[in-house]
Amino acid sequence: MPETLPPAVDLFDVERLQLTEREEPRLSAADEAARDRVWEKAVQANPGLFDGPVVACAGLEHTDPGVLRLSWVGVTYRHYALRRVPGATALPSLFVNVLQPTDGGRVLVARMSSSTAAPGRWQLPGGSVEPPRAGEALVEADLAGQAARELSEELGLHAEAETLRLWAVTRGENGSVGLTYRAPVLPEPAVRDAFAAAAAAERAQGREPELDDIALVSSPQELEFLSGLHADYLEPLVRRFTDQLGR
Repeated sequence: MPETLPPAVDLFDVERLQLTEREEPRLSAADEAARDRVWEKAVQANPGLFDGPVVACAGLEHTDPGVLRLSWVGVTYRHYALRRVPGATALPSLFVNVLQPTDGGRVLVARMSSSTAAPGRWQLPGGSVEPPRAGEALVEADLAGQAARELSEELGLHAEAETLRLWAVTRGENGSVGLTYRAPVLPEPAVRDAFAAAAAAERAQGREPELDDIALVSSPQELEFLSGLHADYLEPLVRRFTDQLGR
């Protein structure tokens, strides 16, 4: 059973994932129309929103010690507009993120830029899970590969997928499920320099970086000094990291 941590975040220790695909639940015509209206308004408010393919979570349960069965459904971002439709049910989102430790015993946290869906929010680098190609299965190696890609795109840090270890699974706001991969330890100057270079490269192309700031923290208490919203899983994961270091 998961340990329940404030604020209402479940944290699972897991050694292996079992991934099972399910069909997307059918919507009534009324819910489908209401969903589309909510989505269209959201796009008008933020033209950067894109209705691309993503993976939602349809179930999460332990089958054996250390083994977690995760059922998934291929949807698009529009699906999550159902959260704002009274009486409708949206599947929880599924995302990967990366815990990047440093040789100074700290862990990297990052702030989302103003152009994103969660401007100003502090979180771990990561993103929504993308579905596999048609006819292919989603496997755990794909998830590690997506986590490695997020680390490269957002922070300019390059790690082979094989070096990332599934470290924790969280379930928090709206039932959203996060798969947290732990990356190999890096020197702190290398982390800062890579982020600065990646952000500069994005701006040179006329694009706003997805992350506009980073911080290296060594305890959950240090998160309190980061103003703005925090992802609900952030404090429990930082606490788990420092607990494992014996602090």
